Amino acid sequence: MSFLELQSLAKRYGDFTAVTECSLSIAKGEFVCLLGPSGCGKTTTLQMVAGFVQPSQGRILLDGKDITGVKPANRGLGIVFQNYALFPHMNVTDNVAFGLEMRGVPAPERKRRVNETLDLVHLSALAGRYPSELSGGQRQRVAIARALVIQPPVLLLDEPMGALDAKLREEMQIELRALQRRVGITTIMVTHDQAEAMTLADRVVLMNKGRIEQVARPYDMYEHPNGRFSSTFLGKANIFEGRAQDGAVEVQGHQLPCPEGSATGAIEYIVRPEKVEITGGPALVRGRITVRMFLGNHWLFQVETPLGVIQLTQVNSGQPQADEGDEVGLRWSGEHARVVPAGAAA
Repeated sequence: MSFLELQSLAKRYGDFTAVTECSLSIAKGEFVCLLGPSGCGKTTTLQMVAGFVQPSQGRILLDGKDITGVKPANRGLGIVFQNYALFPHMNVTDNVAFGLEMRGVPAPERKRRVNETLDLVHLSALAGRYPSELSGGQRQRVAIARALVIQPPVLLLDEPMGALDAKLREEMQIELRALQRRVGITTIMVTHDQAEAMTLADRVVLMNKGRIEQVARPYDMYEHPNGRFSSTFLGKANIFEGRAQDGAVEVQGHQLPCPEGSATGAIEYIVRPEKVEITGGPALVRGRITVRMFLGNHWLFQVETPLGVIQLTQVNSGQPQADEGDEVGLRWSGEHARVVPAGAAA
């Protein structure tokens, strides 16, 4: 059952179209990530949901009610920006209480809800501190608490972890996902970070050039990309152009395995690096290792082959690995390949 629904949303600025025909249904309690490169339309889409940008066409329905023309302050949505937008002259308690005060919530009720929310985000001990006295992660939690305390139907997050360093970002991803599950609030987050989207989302909405390219659970999108853009933006992929007919794929004169029911005619053949393995036995293609890189928990290889350069990864097992200059055979299973029509969702 759809709780938040975007119906054919579009936003145009003169001759430039920022978002084109964006349609999406989000269930109550679902965590959805809008993922894509800079300029793909994800932030504009979020701003239309928030009410900061008026759509050029389309509707936004919240729990069955049309909120397309409703002012931002009257939508009652919780919003967290990348810079957190905390008031520097207010302590944690006053920052969190601000939205309730603006809504005229009585002082006793306001105090109770602020205390409950600070406890929820593990900030009760820092209630009297000011933003300048907090770490980046603590400021982020204050911003989230301020958004949650008004008990919004939907939480909107615009690159909320963009200002954090890598280690803290990873920690906060875990905290945010656990918090969202405890509260059960419908959440939409904008991010350009693929790992962040896969870590947090129930579903990923992948956008490119103002359009939705693919909507799927993170695992499904990674394992079953619908084209070149999806396969290369969400992870890495080897992509070859070829032809498919009668259940077989031919690329540069090589017969490659493919899953049943694959596309026919001109196709793009996609296989992830971790699905490719070096073999001393029968091989699909042979080549020479031109790059070998040690990355801690795995090795990265690039192999020059008649199909083109093939990239593969191998788990670091502690055993010696093939070296640059070695001639090797490569193989992979047809069930791990993806065959899509040429130019699909490019």
